[in-house]
Amino acid sequence: MAQTASSAAAPPAPLDLTVARIQARLLPFLLLMYVLAFLDRANIGFAKKAFQADTGIGDAAFALGAGIFFIGYALFEVPSNLIMHRVGARAWMCRIMVTWGILSAAMAFAHDETTFYVLRFLLGVAEAGFFPGVILYLTYWFPANARARVMGMFYFGAPIAFILGSPASGLLLDLHGAAGLLGWQWMFLVEGLAASMVGVWAYWYLDNRPGDARWLSAEEKAAIAEAVGAEEAHKHAHGPRGVLGALTNPRLLYLCAIYFLIQMSVYGVVFYLPTQVAGLLGKKIGFEVGLVTAIPWICALAAAYLIPRHSDRTGERRVTAALTLAAAGAGIAVSAGVGSPLVALLALCVAAAGFIAVQPLFWTFPTGFLGGVAAAGGIALVNSLGALGGFVAPNVKTWAESAFVSPAAGLYLLAGTTLLGALLILGLKGLGLVEASANGRRPAAAVLPQHQS
Repeated sequence: MAQTASSAAAPPAPLDLTVARIQARLLPFLLLMYVLAFLDRANIGFAKKAFQADTGIGDAAFALGAGIFFIGYALFEVPSNLIMHRVGARAWMCRIMVTWGILSAAMAFAHDETTFYVLRFLLGVAEAGFFPGVILYLTYWFPANARARVMGMFYFGAPIAFILGSPASGLLLDLHGAAGLLGWQWMFLVEGLAASMVGVWAYWYLDNRPGDARWLSAEEKAAIAEAVGAEEAHKHAHGPRGVLGALTNPRLLYLCAIYFLIQMSVYGVVFYLPTQVAGLLGKKIGFEVGLVTAIPWICALAAAYLIPRHSDRTGERRVTAALTLAAAGAGIAVSAGVGSPLVALLALCVAAAGFIAVQPLFWTFPTGFLGGVAAAGGIALVNSLGALGGFVAPNVKTWAESAFVSPAAGLYLLAGTTLLGALLILGLKGLGLVEASANGRRPAAAVLPQHQS
């Protein structure tokens, strides 16, 4: 009987094969896009010391400029995602990448505070909608039971950006003086223009929906349309139907608070990791520091592969996500409080692994009950309010270090907010966000009780 039940629960072979084919086609390219996106928003951390030395920009001004990116990003996330839902990913992702690449390259000419602030703000405006657009795009192509591991693979982009981008950024910084340009100018120019070129490629490579994909057979299109269509019907019946209903949904706002805290942990570390590693090694930021800085991201890559797969296999989301984020908070705290460079580096490995791997698990919650235009608006709202954590983190870190006259105070504060985020994830069950039961190979997505707006 158990064997019969197991066989009945197994997915049809055409759907499995279709998901695998879509994954092989889309994920490598989406990964490339995310690597460039993450690198262009975070490479300011590599340029920090040289950039400040050459421009005279102080620590507080640097923190403001690093964080102001997220103000522009947050303001335009929802309208950008609604436009993508209407015009399609092909044209809109091209527009996003080309404009953000040009603006990132223009950072090479940020010689004073005002220019620095303006370009960082405009970079956020240009990139707005990229990440929630990809999350929404994945819901068009992948059923819920595959979504955590697929999003986990997409999240490889952040670790890869640092595994490959850290040494690359270090090498570009070492080009100081070549062709009359400073090292940080080379870094911004090369990495920004690379994003623009990939954006042009995206227009020709991406398809808006499975039905538009010439590389899928009619049977494959039917298999994925049936699986995703059934989930969309359930979402429309049990979740908010319109944009306003999604944006005012109290459970979605609770998820926004969680994502805000997650992003505080991410960017509180990301913007300062090269500087922190350089301090541990007693060296200036360059190729060698870039190589060592890549180590925590290798650990994050492994975690982003293993933990979402474990969650998809067991169907358990909430506790796994809470423990993963709690580990990140503990890693941040230990990295600030130990005297051993080796232990501090290991703690940073745990921190990076935790705050990267928790995010694909987190996204199964909003994508489990939002569909259609509500998904476009709701996913963008979560990401936009969460992105404000990227603005708050460097500024509260700088404030804590100044207020408590301690270089470790900022990291302790970020560790505390990260642990608070873990507690809020545990509270999802009490708010009626019901995680999937561990039902073997095909766990369902998290869903909400019936709520229509």
